[in-house]
Amino acid sequence: MPLITLTTDFGERDPYVAAMKGVLYRECPGVTVADLSHAIAPQDVMEGALFMAGAAAYFPEDTVHVAVVDPGVGTQRRPIAVSAGGQRFVCPDNGLLTLWLRTNALDAARVITNPDFMCHPLSATFHGRDLFAPAAACLARGELFETVGEDAGELVALDVSEAAWVADHVLSGEIIHLDRFGNAVTNIPRQMLRNLCVECVQAGEHRFKGLSATYSDVEEGAPVVLFSSTDYLEIALRNGNAAQTLRLERGMPLAVTCTAA
Repeated sequence: MPLITLTTDFGERDPYVAAMKGVLYRECPGVTVADLSHAIAPQDVMEGALFMAGAAAYFPEDTVHVAVVDPGVGTQRRPIAVSAGGQRFVCPDNGLLTLWLRTNALDAARVITNPDFMCHPLSATFHGRDLFAPAAACLARGELFETVGEDAGELVALDVSEAAWVADHVLSGEIIHLDRFGNAVTNIPRQMLRNLCVECVQAGEHRFKGLSATYSDVEEGAPVVLFSSTDYLEIALRNGNAAQTLRLERGMPLAVTCTAA
């Protein structure tokens, strides 16, 4: 059974998501459509990239993921179809796949130029409905990936810093996302700290000692550092909002001091 996911910054007030789903159901009868999120902050490509990277791996192989966080709609930015890490993606070429492609090999990327993969007339302001949805439907119903269009070559990547060792046992990173609970997710993956013991994490004026396994390892209202469900280091406040209480912000640098385990 074909499966397509949707990730957008459209919200739920307007009919934009429903219009995209209508195209998917019409062009790919029997498809299952899963809403990954429609609450991406408006035009926040980085947040869209983070959501995609955090969820795509949990879907069956060859799922088609449609992402529309597209501040450049109607410009010369390219619409693309990408195969990577056993998943397929349909989205604008604006960096939405930056984080996914850091940990998953790129198999193929094509610019969507085949008119059979589009609705006509093609709106200049709603490519989600007229271009990305029909292209995803075509792939989900079995159209050959090679028929999407020409090879895309190099893809646009977001300027997102990667965590790096800056001294013996000192790892430098930054906060890349604040979730709806106020938890601060960093760009430091679990594998960089494997076989190491975290002594402290410095973020702004705050210094946190040690690493916990769960939120309940600390008292209510206390800060806690642990790995999130997506395996990235996270700063949280048990049953509280760390971002508000500790004044944590996206882009805030942090330093992690470690010792050998």
